[in-house]
Amino acid sequence: MYPFLDKFFLVFHSCLMIFILFGWIWKKTRLANLVVILFTAFSWFFLGIWYGFGFCPCTEWHWQVRFQLGDYDLPISYAKFLVDTLTGLEVSQQLMDALAVSLLLLALLFSLSLNIRDWKKRKKVH
Repeated sequence: MYPFLDKFFLVFHSCLMIFILFGWIWKKTRLANLVVILFTAFSWFFLGIWYGFGFCPCTEWHWQVRFQLGDYDLPISYAKFLVDTLTGLEVSQQLMDALAVSLLLLALLFSLSLNIRDWKKRKKVH
């Protein structure tokens, strides 16, 4: 069961990250994208007060699975894990944190501005 869960979280969490970064592009996914970004920011910054900056439940659950598989040398962030795994490099945690926060804020800016624009357009029609 753990190997399946490991692959599930790898795919699900990676797709979630892609959706966070690019879900604002398509009008049909914009509102959902904004909600997911806000939940992510809430987890990182508010839950992070107690669990550590950048806390993500998906990462926590995935790491619990990987611990059961004997992988105890995991980075704090999932983004670092992905970059290190995909490139074979050892990217600094600080760089990955800065990149993750920057990209999240950029996605939030795009999502929020386009959702507001869409809302104003709908309001004019009615």
